[in-house]
Amino acid sequence: MTKLSVKEQCKALKLAYIPSIYLEITCHDREQYLTDLFAAELEARWANRVRHLIKKAGFPAHKTLNDFDWKPVTLPASTTITHLTELTFIERCENVLALGAVGTGKTHLAIALGVRACMEGRSVRFYRCLDLVNALLESHRQGRLQRLMGELEKVDLIIIDELGFVPLLREGAELLFNVVAQAYERQSIIVTSNLQFGQWNTVLGDNRLTAALIDRLVHHAHILAFEGESYRFAESALSHSY
Repeated sequence: MTKLSVKEQCKALKLAYIPSIYLEITCHDREQYLTDLFAAELEARWANRVRHLIKKAGFPAHKTLNDFDWKPVTLPASTTITHLTELTFIERCENVLALGAVGTGKTHLAIALGVRACMEGRSVRFYRCLDLVNALLESHRQGRLQRLMGELEKVDLIIIDELGFVPLLREGAELLFNVVAQAYERQSIIVTSNLQFGQWNTVLGDNRLTAALIDRLVHHAHILAFEGESYRFAESALSHSY
């Protein structure tokens, strides 16, 4: 058998990162060296997986929990910040509904929780509500709806942002309901909305459909109330005060 180089051997063994790191590992004894080398390979693999999950999620920006301000958020009595940030709600297939005025941090929190989930190896999909509905409608027209629904069924967390900004056509609202119904008690959903539940029928256009969608979202849900003025407005006002 032809003697292979380190790079060729690693390729054959599917050790993608060792060729670039093996010279950096300090060697005190053989077992320690191999242990540290394989640990570095596994760490690099995990980092690559997290990058892939974050990219696949489709976040519009990168937000973290470290720089999130919880002051505008009112939590229900049964919910704690730890319950949310440690993603216990995902383990239990529970939902998070963030309701409140525009610019109060709802999307920031949704993205930050999604990023945290990716960092723990969970699969996430982020959609603005209208973008999700348009994707569902387009897939339906092209005969690929079942495929898209199958892809959504496999993820751990679906984030639906900005429900309430644009009224939906009846067909689109029905397809959105199908996503929620499919995820019910099997996956977690985060929804952000500037509307209270009593106003959702103005977006979905049908009282019975609205009631059925809310019923599935609210069951096993953490409903967060966001109050205060818009972050973006406050920052803009501050920047113009000098």
